[in-house]
Amino acid sequence: MWERPIALGWIDHDSSTAPDWDAAQVQRLARQLGYRLVWPNPCSLLPLRDLVRDANADAVILPAPDHLSPLQLDSVMHVADVETVVPRLSFARWRFSEVER
Repeated sequence: MWERPIALGWIDHDSSTAPDWDAAQVQRLARQLGYRLVWPNPCSLLPLRDLVRDANADAVILPAPDHLSPLQLDSVMHVADVETVVPRLSFARWRFSEVER
């Protein structure tokens, strides 16, 4: 049986003016992209990168790019893709390959 990939929903409540609306938009995009959406425990103190790993997520879906700092974005992109609702953007995870000598 085929199982849908997992996406972690992420809302920075300091950046959000309407968290319920943002959550609904993240859920809608996850459904459109074919992800099973999970949310982190709001009490967790782990960095976002570790939350993504713990959820075994293939992607992180955000309402907007300003919900992550540039350093958080770089950190998350080492383990997962990043999708934003508005503007609609996709950031593919970093892929590293060894250079043959």
